[in-house]
Amino acid sequence: MNPRPCSKVACSREATATLTYVYADSMAVLGPLAGRREPHSYDLCSLHADRLSAPRGWQVIRQVALSDDH
Repeated sequence: MNPRPCSKVACSREATATLTYVYADSMAVLGPLAGRREPHSYDLCSLHADRLSAPRGWQVIRQVALSDDH
């Protein structure tokens, strides 16, 4: 399986999270890396995912993956 690169320009790190914007709700949703690349999402490395900020008035939702040992 080939790792996907971060969507940020000039970043060569491996993506670890997927960012999706919900414009109607002024929301940015950051979650675990999606199973496949989606055309309206952005794959981010851990550095850029940690630094993510949204425009004033927008909400950032950070989803975390639950481990399988529940």
